[in-house]
Amino acid sequence: MKKYYKSIICIAVVIAVYFVLDILMKERVISNYYKRIIILSCINVILAVSLNLITGFTGQLCLGHSGFMAIGAYTAALLATKFQMPFVVNLLAAGLLAGAAALLIGIPTLKLTGDYFAITTLGFCEIIRIIITNIDYLGGPRGMTGIPVKTNFAIAFFMMVLVIIVIRNIVHSAQGRAMISIKENEIASEAMGIDTRKYKILAFVIAGVIAGIAGGLYSQYVNFIDPKSFNFMKSIDIVIFVVVGGMGSISGSVISASILTFLPESLRALQDFRLIVYPLILIVLMIFRPAGLLGTKEISLKPIINLFKKKKQIQN
Repeated sequence: MKKYYKSIICIAVVIAVYFVLDILMKERVISNYYKRIIILSCINVILAVSLNLITGFTGQLCLGHSGFMAIGAYTAALLATKFQMPFVVNLLAAGLLAGAAALLIGIPTLKLTGDYFAITTLGFCEIIRIIITNIDYLGGPRGMTGIPVKTNFAIAFFMMVLVIIVIRNIVHSAQGRAMISIKENEIASEAMGIDTRKYKILAFVIAGVIAGIAGGLYSQYVNFIDPKSFNFMKSIDIVIFVVVGGMGSISGSVISASILTFLPESLRALQDFRLIVYPLILIVLMIFRPAGLLGTKEISLKPIINLFKKKKQIQN
């Protein structure tokens, strides 16, 4: 029974958080405005956690994550508006197409390392944006409107939880340890017989699939998308979520993506000054916490588990 304590407590915490937020939303304690921000923060967490698999755990700086998000968003939007396909089919197609694009891009580019790989992924992001802009069937520069709103809080929240569980299990698997070894020392990994290129492509494709699903959730929530929504700055925002939270920390990505999604909205009272305050906060954080909020650490449930154990011992 002891080995199940952690899983039981995690499930209990997740369900408790969901029901508390859901009740507060239904009772209008949390307004529709903040409900929207919460749902967008769930989508941003999915993007940050998926990018962390490439950048934080495998050590490959990717600046084109918004490109995979764009592919997923437009795929889901197209299937929903033109073909009236079910929501689940839209998400699956979004993830598969984004994953296929990641594989197509990853095979030639993951031979590169460091800045060269980052610049290549940046170019990929811009190519996707320009292609979408020049396809009239996808709305061109005007974007796509009238997308059915199918993403709700429950879907966004539990999809976020599912992605966190998947990424965590990958990181703690044999494949995940191989990815981490590539980040630590790629030459030593190759010397130990690890196929570094294979695992870099694997991480890249998995992250691309998840980013595509996040894009599908996004487009079927905001009701309108355009190419500008997935430009270079969107990729930078996702990278910031990972760096601020801590490269190699899933918990850090969750915390930073949530905080940095809410922060610009909470600073709206400062009007144009918020454009100064937000970067200043990031600069101060990077000066005093260059490794990010959590570094490579994860939030542990050991204190809570130990408390339950002590209570059980007292009762016995």
